[in-house]
Amino acid sequence: MRKLFIILAMSASVANAQSSGSRIVGIGAASCLEFLDNIQRTPAMQRDYLAWAQGFMSGILLSRPAGVDEGLALVPPNFGLGEQLGFLRQYCSQNRSGDFPDAVVALYKALRTVGK
Repeated sequence: MRKLFIILAMSASVANAQSSGSRIVGIGAASCLEFLDNIQRTPAMQRDYLAWAQGFMSGILLSRPAGVDEGLALVPPNFGLGEQLGFLRQYCSQNRSGDFPDAVVALYKALRTVGK
């Protein structure tokens, strides 16, 4: 558990996309335009972006204070992975100058309202 806390504490200091000079890393540290271009050229990369998004949202969820977002399902039955990928594509299509991590944060917020 202590190792998890250290990893989360390090993750909590990450705030902006790599392209803007921050410490978010991995395939998801991309602009929305890069995301859209990559998945158009190589559709199989959607799986990689979605896996990154699930990990990023898991980090958000684990960093929340006690009592906040408890019980939040990151893959609820009525908003599965396919719908989540569609959400990310739509967000980035509508926010082409944005960053993919912003799309993931918007997805996380959407998941908070699912089932309420």
